[in-house]
Amino acid sequence: MQPEMEQKKKSLKQRLVLKNSLAKEMLSEFLGTFIMIVLGCGSVAQAVLSRGHFGGILTINIGFPMAVVMAIYATGGVSGGHINPAVSFALCLFGRMKWSKLPFYMGAQFLGAFAGAATLFGIYYDALMSFADGKLLITGENATAQIFATYPAPYLSLINAFADQVVATMFLLIIVFAVFDSRNLGVPRGLQPIVIGLLIVVIASSLGMNSGCAMNPARDLSPRLFTALAGWGFEVFTQAPCFVLISFMILFFFFSHCTARGSGYPYMDTLQLHFFPHPFFCCNMSI
Repeated sequence: MQPEMEQKKKSLKQRLVLKNSLAKEMLSEFLGTFIMIVLGCGSVAQAVLSRGHFGGILTINIGFPMAVVMAIYATGGVSGGHINPAVSFALCLFGRMKWSKLPFYMGAQFLGAFAGAATLFGIYYDALMSFADGKLLITGENATAQIFATYPAPYLSLINAFADQVVATMFLLIIVFAVFDSRNLGVPRGLQPIVIGLLIVVIASSLGMNSGCAMNPARDLSPRLFTALAGWGFEVFTQAPCFVLISFMILFFFFSHCTARGSGYPYMDTLQLHFFPHPFFCCNMSI
């Protein structure tokens, strides 16, 4: 009797286990972005909805990077913990991932971020409804749209907003390349996600005032789309022109051009050799 029960349990377990590697990777990326949005945007929600009593800029600048760290640790061994379409795109550019996988990775990341935003909305639904008498506002002192997506400061011009994203991304890439360059000081294996979290803390603390340092298309676009559908309206797109994807593409194409043809700068020429030596070492910028 007992061997039969064990055999049934074993067969059930075998049925539930995903055998397709791409499906596992997609589920991993979905879970990673889901974790990042629920915990990361959750730190913003707690600060905004409590009007600063249960959080503020300090808790956000620590909470969101730690959410990224947890997401990478949860998914790094399966899919590499990209949790960012720009990172997956960079891997394809550097020949570290097949282009055929890119649409599946990006789809899982965008869906995971959307599901994370929906989950967070459900968790804080009562708080959102009581915050501004049931109104879901994009601007003003009772605005709540910034819980889910980043918005530029009122004074920020289009040119300044674009420059802000490019410079923040530039620092991101330079430091990530330095961290993963084997000819540099290096970081012990398994501690890279923590260093990435510290990097996000620095960037958010120094370059976050203008437009919030989104630096991740999935982190910004999917929650923004959710807010448009959930009641804030499609003005969420007109209030904040998105330079995240554009700035990433410009910089990644620049770096890929340098590494493909030889830039004349030794550090640039080592990027293709030392960047992303293993999928687990993929960086994500998500604030």
